[in-house]
Amino acid sequence: MATSEYAIEVRQLRKSFGKVEVLKGVNLGVERGSVYAVLGPNGAGKTTTVRILSTLLVPDAGTVRVFGHDVVREADAVRSRVSLTGQFASVDEGLSGRDNLVMVARLMGYAWKTANARANELLEAFDLTEAAYRQANTYSGGMRRRLDIAASLVVTPELLFLDEPTTGLDPRSRNQVWEIVRTLVAQGTTVLLTTQYLEEADQLADRIAVIDHGKVIAEGTVGALKASVGSGSVQVRLDNAEQRGEAERILSRTLGAGVQLASDPVALSARVSNPELAAIALAELFRAGIPTNRFSLAQPSLDEVFLALTGRPAVEEANGEGDTL
Repeated sequence: MATSEYAIEVRQLRKSFGKVEVLKGVNLGVERGSVYAVLGPNGAGKTTTVRILSTLLVPDAGTVRVFGHDVVREADAVRSRVSLTGQFASVDEGLSGRDNLVMVARLMGYAWKTANARANELLEAFDLTEAAYRQANTYSGGMRRRLDIAASLVVTPELLFLDEPTTGLDPRSRNQVWEIVRTLVAQGTTVLLTTQYLEEADQLADRIAVIDHGKVIAEGTVGALKASVGSGSVQVRLDNAEQRGEAERILSRTLGAGVQLASDPVALSARVSNPELAAIALAELFRAGIPTNRFSLAQPSLDEVFLALTGRPAVEEANGEGDTL
């Protein structure tokens, strides 16, 4: 693929704070007009990566280019094309929502008339018109986050960094932010977001990088990452709970994997590496006279991908501290 098709190119990126090496040779390639998710637990290095990409930090080693511009030698050229929304809303809570947007527009060089017009456009686009003249400190968390993103779009960027954009938001507000991201991408903006939420990455991302302890341990499309850990899992419900022991032995032997016994006495499940083995297992159960009322093959989830890659479950609910590294 030609270099010009990339919005972001990162090669062997390294960064330390004192004796702590936070980034240990990160490589990334983000295509223009896509959503790229960097997924990982707190402290993995996600925020440090974003700060370097947005010119807020200088790397210790490696090369980083944004639209072909080096983030160290050509920082001004990078800043003119990107915008960043951090983990926490950075609005002035003493001002109204509208005044926040007008202030940002004026700081960006807009004349008063143009700044007011742009503020009105953004308030409408982000469903904040009715709250335009209320002080931001009266806004809900979801409203403040929408206002924060709106402020980062006063000048529409070619590349938008969203660092943990929905941490601490309720499901409704989270869905609203997702719709905003989809609209931006449809209009041509490239989005790089960091997240702990597996569902968020699954819903939005064209490609995902899983980062852990400062290294990218896997990268690819959602489908490819899921396929990398096998075909999924077999979910079985029996007609007779007394046959579960025999069914467990058959599944273990046929699938070559450990079988999980649910609290439901007629339910059990097992990982499967090949969908053909699932068909064989069903035939073996039938041959043994063990009827089932459900036998299904479920696709792997991103939870299972993360568990397979890191050896531990992902953090589904943010703890409020954010990723400070």
